[in-house]
Amino acid sequence: MIEQSNHTMRQGTSDDLLSSKSNSKRDTARTTVVVVGASLAGLMSALALSRLGLHVTMLERSDRKSRTGAALEVSEGLLERLIGRHGNVGTDTLPSGAQAWSDVHAGLRAAAEADPNICIRSPVRVALVDQDERGAWVVAENGQVVGGDIVVGADGHASVVRRHVAPERPYAKFAGYLIWLGLVDEHPIRSRPWPSNLAILYERNYCLNAYYLPGAGGALGAGKRRIGWGWYDAGQNDLLRGTGCLVGNIVKRTLRPDKVPGSTFDRLAAEARKIWPDPWREAILHCVERREVIGTPVAEYMPERLARGRVCLVGDAAHVPSPMTGRGFAASAQDALALAEALERDMLVRGVKDALGRYEGKRLKAARDLVMSGQSFSRSFVRDHMGFYA
Repeated sequence: MIEQSNHTMRQGTSDDLLSSKSNSKRDTARTTVVVVGASLAGLMSALALSRLGLHVTMLERSDRKSRTGAALEVSEGLLERLIGRHGNVGTDTLPSGAQAWSDVHAGLRAAAEADPNICIRSPVRVALVDQDERGAWVVAENGQVVGGDIVVGADGHASVVRRHVAPERPYAKFAGYLIWLGLVDEHPIRSRPWPSNLAILYERNYCLNAYYLPGAGGALGAGKRRIGWGWYDAGQNDLLRGTGCLVGNIVKRTLRPDKVPGSTFDRLAAEARKIWPDPWREAILHCVERREVIGTPVAEYMPERLARGRVCLVGDAAHVPSPMTGRGFAASAQDALALAEALERDMLVRGVKDALGRYEGKRLKAARDLVMSGQSFSRSFVRDHMGFYA
């Protein structure tokens, strides 16, 4: 971890370079960025900024990444766009198409760890963020200070960095439901495969998204894949509040298997047997029986701004749509690419603040539109299926 006083931290920032108006690697190499959060949005942002020659320090609060049923659609050539043509990581590190969240994270993490311009430090829990005319910095809970020219908040829906960028609206709000997530290898599933790779099913008070994902080594053959599923459920608010996952209308944490009562698992199994078709039913029962299910309370955040001075937000720190939109990961990738483009174009000529202002102008409307589309689903799901909107 970097240990610096505020005085030391503010020396040699990029504004000292503005008079040269040079875009050379020698100039950008003196620019430092602190990225708070080393999940998907943070890793993509770090890779895109490293491509410009910037030095990036990533601060991640946890080393634990869950194996869940969450799936992402990775666009063709995404890693190449992030790292540029001269990256030192093979393109097979991040395959395109539908992928498990954990696999995408592993691919991006491998690319970041191989990048000499990126340093990942964990566990580091950030307590606050601040800035002045010459730099920005974060203060960890243990009092250590990490500073640079720019701070990028990629610390998720409960972002600490957002409290600095948008202190008037710092918190994402609970959308009124959770999503149960599970992931299982296909080979123990005996039911006939589903005719397509994706199913979106509505039954009674629920919605189920279920899908096939590549297996070990990217295997796509029947019996060698994995099955992921997400079960939207608006009837677990009391459980969320009782376990401290939800306080008021603020989501505090994910509901881990060891916090789910046995009676709740029993009810999930009973409901699955009644309403979901195979092979999804069998996959759900497999996860439930082994207690390999997590419950993620769905939060939403509509942004009014994405940047303030030398500090900006990306990914779920910037905008939190319902996962039902299916576009959260793509939006995070677009944030990373737009941020790099804005800094490459404007940072050394017009300054960091103007560059981050350009980034906000590029991404704010699209981010708001995405969140709004998710809110439409949330309202109709909670209202139509449960008779209220929390």
